[in-house]
Amino acid sequence: MLSRDHGVTVDPVALEKSISKATEALLGYRQSDGHWVFELEADSTIPAEYILLRHYLAEPVDAGLEAKIGNYLRRVQGAHGGWPLVHDGPFDMSASVKSYFALKMIGDSVDAPHMVRAREAIRSRGGASASNVFTRFLLALYGVVTWRATPVLPIEIMLLPMWSPFHINKISYWARTTMVPLMVLAALKPRAKNPKGVGIDELFLEDPKSLRMAPKAPHQSASWFYLFRSLDAVLRVIEPVFPKSLRQRAIDAALAFTEERLNGEDGMGAIYPPMANIVMMYEALGKDENFPPRAITRRGIDKLLVIGDDEAYCQPCVSPVWDTALTCHALQEVGGDDALAKAKQGLDWLKPRQVLELKGDWAVKAPDVRPGGWAFQYNNDHYPDLDDTAVVVMAMDRVRRHTGTREYDEAIARGREWIEGLQSRDGGWAAFDVNNLEYYLNNIPFSDHGALLDPPTEDVTARCISMLGQLGETTESSKAMADGVAYLRRTQLAEGSWYGRWGLNYVYGTWSVLNALNVAGVDRNDPMVRKAVDWLASVQNQDGGWGENAVSYRLDYKGYEVAPSTSSQTAWALLGLMAAGEVENPAVVRGVEYLKATQTEKGLWDEHRYTATGFPRVFYLRYHGYSKFFPLWALARYRNLRSTNSRVVGVGM
Repeated sequence: MLSRDHGVTVDPVALEKSISKATEALLGYRQSDGHWVFELEADSTIPAEYILLRHYLAEPVDAGLEAKIGNYLRRVQGAHGGWPLVHDGPFDMSASVKSYFALKMIGDSVDAPHMVRAREAIRSRGGASASNVFTRFLLALYGVVTWRATPVLPIEIMLLPMWSPFHINKISYWARTTMVPLMVLAALKPRAKNPKGVGIDELFLEDPKSLRMAPKAPHQSASWFYLFRSLDAVLRVIEPVFPKSLRQRAIDAALAFTEERLNGEDGMGAIYPPMANIVMMYEALGKDENFPPRAITRRGIDKLLVIGDDEAYCQPCVSPVWDTALTCHALQEVGGDDALAKAKQGLDWLKPRQVLELKGDWAVKAPDVRPGGWAFQYNNDHYPDLDDTAVVVMAMDRVRRHTGTREYDEAIARGREWIEGLQSRDGGWAAFDVNNLEYYLNNIPFSDHGALLDPPTEDVTARCISMLGQLGETTESSKAMADGVAYLRRTQLAEGSWYGRWGLNYVYGTWSVLNALNVAGVDRNDPMVRKAVDWLASVQNQDGGWGENAVSYRLDYKGYEVAPSTSSQTAWALLGLMAAGEVENPAVVRGVEYLKATQTEKGLWDEHRYTATGFPRVFYLRYHGYSKFFPLWALARYRNLRSTNSRVVGVGM
């Protein structure tokens, strides 16, 4: 197979061997009931918070588990002495403060070399007072700082009408589920039991009890921030004199909100932060460890643990629907009786997990839309997401195309109906909500992380367009698609890339959009497409791969920055280029060769770098499955396109 790259070839026999080895390895991770779920790793903060939660509650010490989590925390400590948010990343204050606190709680001596290095790194950067809002709340619960170091979060917010400037349904699902139990804690102001009496005053340059509110975050508007800061000052004065009956009504409303969404051992929102806050909330309300809602939630937290022979850590959540749907796409690209049969079984596992009855929080702004989405986790019916839903629908439609089966027709139709109903008025789609466009709320003191909202994004919008296009819609036949493509046209950056909200970062966004534009029928010679292709080719690394790191999310972004290649980001770039008709592009050949050259003996790829995003600049993710199914998908796509004359990708992703 001779490419245009002056003699560089892709050996078809070697390519087929790579695909076969990767397929066999991927199938080896299949669960007994036909689904896939891979580890989902964040940074050191979640395992550190898990340790601190146990000591907050004065639970019996599990020395073996603590030792394993301690090993994990020490291993991921950075060369700078602190803890990063990503592999080999820069120092992060909040991650460092929590990790140091957890290791001290486990019993590490403050004079141990790694603790000395951590303490010096923290103090040399201004000390623990530079921690973010969530860390300040934890420190207030432990009595390290006073509640004057945190924003006022009056529980009476629960009683505000929808027309008020702030309402819990005007913020994202993750913020909503985290804040509701946190507001109860802020009202009751409990103190951690902390039987060892461990503190971290030594991490501060000043008396931690003197600490006041954090300064304005870089993303925040000064005028909005100081307006909200003034409101915070007023609330700080009047909150103590709120009528007790009003406060009790608000706490009751928070409890009703929580208990409707407890979601068994999967937990409210099926993510760690609200689950931990709920357990502490019930503790503050005097409910012991046997109180069913508290006990069930606490068991759910332990289900997030990944415990190995020497190390352990706590996941922020689990990703079985996402992992299974993407694996099914990769296997359908591979083809062959066994791979297709296993993909079909995965989709059969997914089918009953579609949320068809319950109207979740999304329905507050879309009351007339029928449910029909899939959640990310095993169970999270109040919070299905559009990205998962679009990916599942496209995978089911591929089986329907291949076999002519009608068994997925209703699931596909309901998923499509739900996605079309949740298009925001700007033409884009968000992850969980519709028209979550109250951008001014990112300026409240609580939102120093800048992740309070769930507005439309380029990558999710692209996925929804991909689904509509694969189901036969065009910009002429579908207003939703036309508005979505217009949104993507508006959001392309001058260099040619698109932002990636949920994957790292512009490579992910550009891959997503090129898939969508292809299946939407946008001409390959459209300047929008050509600029994106040229940009992807221009950021290819010398080794033939692509890479990008979390620094690309900085607020003053001025262009792509070189980062080491990874298998998943290389696969995204290849899939994007091939969707744009570039299968013969020399960059594609080099990328395919990079994947073949870096494949391990076991048939997979080693990927330690983080290539996914929880919240830009705050929280990143390492999907352990990404290096298992995305490279395989790209290699199989390349093989398939080289064996056809049209060189056209006929599906949405």
